[in-house]
Amino acid sequence: MAGAKGRTAVKLLLWLILLVLCWPVALLALLLYPLAWLLLLPFRILGIAVGGVLATLQAVILLPARLLGQRP
Repeated sequence: MAGAKGRTAVKLLLWLILLVLCWPVALLALLLYPLAWLLLLPFRILGIAVGGVLATLQAVILLPARLLGQRP
């Protein structure tokens, strides 16, 4: 949990530095971030689905070894 808070703090600090140095770009980034997040959301969902399919395939392939008693 501390790692996520640290990353958020670093992002905020970087955005504040950008705000001081070039405020139009910082405001544009602030407005475009939710749009980019929405556009990339289907790819995140697809990645989760592909990860699930690959985990299932791995479990099916390794099932005989697990049944014979070999542990990873």
